[in-house]
Amino acid sequence: MKQPSQPVFALVTGGGTGGHVYPALAVAQELVRRGHGRSTIHFVGAERGLEATAVPAAGFTIDLLPGRGIQRSLRLSALRANIGALVGACRAFGRAFRLVGQLKPRVVLGVGGFASLPCVVAARLRRVPAVVHEQNAAPGLANRIGVRFGARAAVSFADTPLRKAVLTGNPIRPEIADVIRAPATPPLITVFGGSLGARRLNDAALALYARWRDRTDVAIVHVAGARDYQRCNAQLLEQRIPSDRLHFELRSYEEQMTRVYSAAAAVVCRAGAITIAELAVTGTPAVLVPLPNAPHDHQARNAEALASLGAAVVVPDGELDGERLDRELRRLLDDPALLAQMGRAGRTLARPDAAARVADMVEEAAHAA
Repeated sequence: MKQPSQPVFALVTGGGTGGHVYPALAVAQELVRRGHGRSTIHFVGAERGLEATAVPAAGFTIDLLPGRGIQRSLRLSALRANIGALVGACRAFGRAFRLVGQLKPRVVLGVGGFASLPCVVAARLRRVPAVVHEQNAAPGLANRIGVRFGARAAVSFADTPLRKAVLTGNPIRPEIADVIRAPATPPLITVFGGSLGARRLNDAALALYARWRDRTDVAIVHVAGARDYQRCNAQLLEQRIPSDRLHFELRSYEEQMTRVYSAAAAVVCRAGAITIAELAVTGTPAVLVPLPNAPHDHQARNAEALASLGAAVVVPDGELDGERLDRELRRLLDDPALLAQMGRAGRTLARPDAAARVADMVEEAAHAA
């Protein structure tokens, strides 16, 4: 463990994916903005998670716990892996208990994910106040257990079932909150499925290319993801013909999401918690395709939060193909007034001050101890 140079004010724990890591970093940056030294904010994450690289890149110290999460499957291979995962979880809890004792933070913030549970439980056993932030409409196991141990809950959606939860919204990057919508001409559709991509979305986008190849009144940017880019590129090259007129740009990764939210008339994407928060705060209309078999079906519930307001269209993963995508996008593009209304509806769910609200709860918990 690299010992922080100053007494630790907040221990921030959790991660695994960007949906956990980036809200945690947004709150940490807000605490720094309020005068807490960067070295007084210490992270604890998992060795296998995105936080292992993202947190040091943001200038914060981090300790990494061994182990991995449980696989939700009854297959023999999964059961064997879960035995090892349980052993790893016990080791992680022992390490977390020692870390909390050594660092003596004034408060612990858990954001869900593998590392969050042992650290939040360890904090409560050592009588350190804790706050948990739940990004999704359906709370994860780590946060549900954390609340049972007395952690205060901050949530992103009003109906999230956690006891005495405070509605804060989901912290997002400041540059996303500052986006000004300026849809491109001709209308631009952006398809993306996360950093690794989503094969169902990729196949539908390529099928849409074949259906729209003669169009000049619309453009498509397809972000296939690192995992699936080569396959998509080969398929695109195979199906292109010299007479094609559609502007269709295939990318492996999109570094400038601000550009996507500013320029796109609508996007086609999954329904992760960060994506939902960013769509809402930027007022970007969307066709949402929730990830099937997500824990507690949280992406479907996230998507419904936007769709119920009229801010998004939801297409089940199993129903998405080129024909369905063609139909849904034509309906939106043919009605500019509908797109404008969707953007306004999405902003009613937006909470651009979410990082400040969670930081308030963290400071209140620390001062009340």
